[in-house]
Amino acid sequence: MIFMINMLKLYGYKKCGTCRKAEQFLQRAEVAYEFIDITENPPTAEVLAAIVEHAHVPLNKLFNTSGVQYRELEIKKKLPALSSREILALLASNGRLIKRPLITDGKRATVGFNEEQFAAIWG
Repeated sequence: MIFMINMLKLYGYKKCGTCRKAEQFLQRAEVAYEFIDITENPPTAEVLAAIVEHAHVPLNKLFNTSGVQYRELEIKKKLPALSSREILALLASNGRLIKRPLITDGKRATVGFNEEQFAAIWG
């Protein structure tokens, strides 16, 4: 039987300061990762659902609430009426709505950047 080791995937945006901090942390810790531009290739609804589960965060914590599109699309008003499936589909369709960086190895995940949390999980 062949075991596949999942490469760490960092869904981020190169112009995002928080994403750069996360990348610098991983580089200093010598952790190999694949960078995926979240605005060009947002994670699928299935990947997002797994990240929520592995990061132990509520689904609404995946939203980039400080983002322009979050405000323009009035997501805060719409959220209460949306099902989990609809929220995941919305996020998967627009990477600018997703809080970044998202990092996962398929078993663990983090949302956003917190140095202590990173040290515990990825360090």
